[in-house]
Amino acid sequence: CRHLLDKDTFSKSDPLCVLYTQRPGCRQWREFGRTEVIDNTLNPDFLRKFVLDYFFEEKQNLRFDLYDVDSKSPDLSKHVSVGPALLHLGGTPGSPCPPHLVAHGPFRSGIPGKKCGTIILLAEELGNCRDVATLQFCANKLDKKDFFGKSDPFMVFYRSNEDGTFTICHKTEVVRNTLNPVWQAFTIPVRALCNGDYDRAIKVEVYDWDRDGSHDFIGEFTTSYRELARGQSQFNVYEVVNPRKKMKKKKYLNSGTVTLLSFAVESDHTFLDYIRGGTQINFTVAIDFTASNGNPSQSTSLHYLSPYQLNAYTMALKAVGEIIQDYDSDKMFPALGFGAKIPPDGHVSHEFPLNGNVANPACSGIEGVLEAYHRSLRSVQLYGPTNFAPVVNHVARSAAEVLDGSQYFVLLIITDGVISDMAQTKEAIVNAAKLPMSIIIVGVGQAEFDAMVELDGDDIRISSRGKVAERDIVQFVPFRDYVEGSGSAGLSMA
Repeated sequence: CRHLLDKDTFSKSDPLCVLYTQRPGCRQWREFGRTEVIDNTLNPDFLRKFVLDYFFEEKQNLRFDLYDVDSKSPDLSKHVSVGPALLHLGGTPGSPCPPHLVAHGPFRSGIPGKKCGTIILLAEELGNCRDVATLQFCANKLDKKDFFGKSDPFMVFYRSNEDGTFTICHKTEVVRNTLNPVWQAFTIPVRALCNGDYDRAIKVEVYDWDRDGSHDFIGEFTTSYRELARGQSQFNVYEVVNPRKKMKKKKYLNSGTVTLLSFAVESDHTFLDYIRGGTQINFTVAIDFTASNGNPSQSTSLHYLSPYQLNAYTMALKAVGEIIQDYDSDKMFPALGFGAKIPPDGHVSHEFPLNGNVANPACSGIEGVLEAYHRSLRSVQLYGPTNFAPVVNHVARSAAEVLDGSQYFVLLIITDGVISDMAQTKEAIVNAAKLPMSIIIVGVGQAEFDAMVELDGDDIRISSRGKVAERDIVQFVPFRDYVEGSGSAGLSMA
């Protein structure tokens, strides 16, 4: 973004950009993602990229909302809006996708004649390179830029585009008060560095960090991925040159040197690569049998088995299960219930097998799971509370036994209400996040699902006892968002 309207009184703005997209034929905007916040600048170059699927046959509208961030709150209403900019993705006539797109758009404040700045959008088709490089650099004898100290150097990496322009792709941390910094090793997709073109230019600029955002330029150098891939050698020692100094001073050599200390590359396999390689998916179902679902014999119950239409539990189970069963060769699916009094003694259980077999809760196919579910409804008493931790730990124990990539575990939890063991469930999910395991939670009925959204961890990664989950392994889906007014099963399952 360039020439933004300054919203801060005693400093420059701290901009954040939010991308919204529209579904085809829908006027509603949905948040797609947010950039990082850049402090004290009216001309930010945002580092975070958005990866969108491009459909050449559709007009894909994009809205970029810019905010001046005033606190750490994720709530956008707590920050000052600079204004939205509207653009759309589009390729050249006859081109199936935009190999390179540059678009400009003004931010509109809603006040006629008031300029809020401009957004510059650069888009490029992603190459298929899946390699990830880890690099570490140091520098020697950089220029001294601070009056009372040395310099506080950091480096900015730019990938060259097909039209000769450059796009920021990495920024190192700042090393304080030194002319000989050693930066931490960083990992970056090769696609981000050069889009898979090993000879494409990579420009590196070196700056002295200043608190007010007016960082002092020390110098720059150019390299390529092919050069960097040589690793530590005489080929990867670069003179940092300030072109202005070079023009002014005849005896000027450089403003220091930057040396590549280490280089390593490995392939970053996608989940589909694992499936192609033979990874089996183990699918487990956990169904909420708490009393808040209503008496199964009454038509108002979420568990009511109507001869005319499927209930929400059945639809959710079929929707997820019929996709996943294609990736499970034995088609045997453990099915559990929680929150009910079970026979013969009527004790409350949060981890009971729907087929009645404690030693082996697996059912044959999705139809087998449905039969066991219907049979359980006739034999158990719906009760409570709504505890998730036991079924999460049940699957986690199985996942912990197979860590070689040959198996992946998916737990589908279908529930109607407020969770009772939030602290224990958070701990179970944080522990499971390092295992080959994912959790899908489908919320049925009209209850508030705030706790489920928190477990989903899209905005804030969940934590327990100060330990943050390694991955976001939970996906929450509110079932009511996918049901037509007519209750069409087809749309709901899709």
